[in-house]
Amino acid sequence: MKWKNRPHGAETPYIPAGPFKIRLPFIHYRFEWPDYVQGLLMCAVDLGAITLLADHLGMPFEVALAVVVLNGLLYLLHHLLGDPVIPGWVTPAIPLIVLFVKQFPEGEDRIYALIAFQLTLGILSIILGVTGLASKVVRLVPDAIKSGIILGAGIGAVVSIFEAGGKFELFPITITICIGFAFYLIFSKHFEKLKQKNKGWALLGNLGILPAILLAVFVAPLVGEAKWPDIQWGFSKPDFATLWAEYTVFGLGFPALSFFVKAVPAVFATYLVVFGDVLKTKALLSESDVIRTDEKVDYNPNRAHLIFGGRNILMSMIGPDITMCGPMWAAMQVVVIERFKKGKEAMHSFFGGAGSFRWGTNTGLFLLPIVSLVQPILGVALALTLLVQGYVSVRIGVMQSRSQRDLGIAGIVGAILVIKGATMAFAAGILLCILLYGKDFLRGENDRIFTHHSNEEKEREEIQAV
Repeated sequence: MKWKNRPHGAETPYIPAGPFKIRLPFIHYRFEWPDYVQGLLMCAVDLGAITLLADHLGMPFEVALAVVVLNGLLYLLHHLLGDPVIPGWVTPAIPLIVLFVKQFPEGEDRIYALIAFQLTLGILSIILGVTGLASKVVRLVPDAIKSGIILGAGIGAVVSIFEAGGKFELFPITITICIGFAFYLIFSKHFEKLKQKNKGWALLGNLGILPAILLAVFVAPLVGEAKWPDIQWGFSKPDFATLWAEYTVFGLGFPALSFFVKAVPAVFATYLVVFGDVLKTKALLSESDVIRTDEKVDYNPNRAHLIFGGRNILMSMIGPDITMCGPMWAAMQVVVIERFKKGKEAMHSFFGGAGSFRWGTNTGLFLLPIVSLVQPILGVALALTLLVQGYVSVRIGVMQSRSQRDLGIAGIVGAILVIKGATMAFAAGILLCILLYGKDFLRGENDRIFTHHSNEEKEREEIQAV
């Protein structure tokens, strides 16, 4: 087995393939069973996408499950092709995507809009990654507008849960109890102290929102907001035939050009979030480099762009998905990195941990006992995900502003984004930046009066890792 012969300080063995580095389980990396088992449980989070697809596209459960399964299989491409990440959704941008598709009537037009959106995002990601222009394009966007987009995404996430017809009306008690539990585990200073004192609490905290989702399995039936799960045995049955016949280009045909034109502003807003995840990935891996000097972990942002851009292009054709295909699942990236830091005996290679975790989530999606366990409370799982992300996005959005004028512009941009969508939000942001900053509207450096203290910066980085 090649993975046993890695020299100290070298990369885990791989097969060269242009910009990619192919690594196969058991051959190029050791299979890590602890991460695989954790993946079996964490597939419950992936299943939360089913509620989004049912609510906004009218997909039956088995059809939406087919989308989740396809997305899950494509998650494997990252570590198999040399990208050292746990991939996931573009979670902070989900409200932006929902706002965009809701501009179109339910039915074929809404599906066409989603296909156009995901295909455009994939093409943009690949172009910017190949040309190396990603960072330059993002730097051209004024801080005030970036702040407003992130802030608006956070507010939009909260609004989507509490608006008329939202999930809170269906599960008011369950969401209240479980989101309180989730916030305590993830953001509480008190629980942070407990994690430092006891490994058991640390393990619980590292599971992100999964403990809150499992709590909902019991709370919702007890308070009469959902049925007790009907545990079934066997394997799940995703409906690929209906998916491809009624929700993809194979059955509906290709979207008209107008759908792509309308998608551009929302796609660009979403890409700002995607690029932020790329930067966070690099920062998180840099932390482990200091401790694990025995393995060189090569993270290439351009390669990452090729992979998640290609995933979005492919999914737009075979299974359009509101959650999109993002570069990293931040919470689980942190969990695997923390285990990786414990040494070679705990995790021989980071690719072993990342790959084994995603093999585990894929296995879980096909196991009917796991799927049927969480099926009654998938709406709660989605609400928890969006509320936690809303909290994080609002804080990060505010910190993105560099002055009082930035923050004022951001507030207006964010509000317009939630109410009218990305096109009007960008237009308002550009106009306000020109009016308030004049020729310096791309920088706003003449008005930087906020001072983010070092402890605030550290807290911001911790929040971004959730």
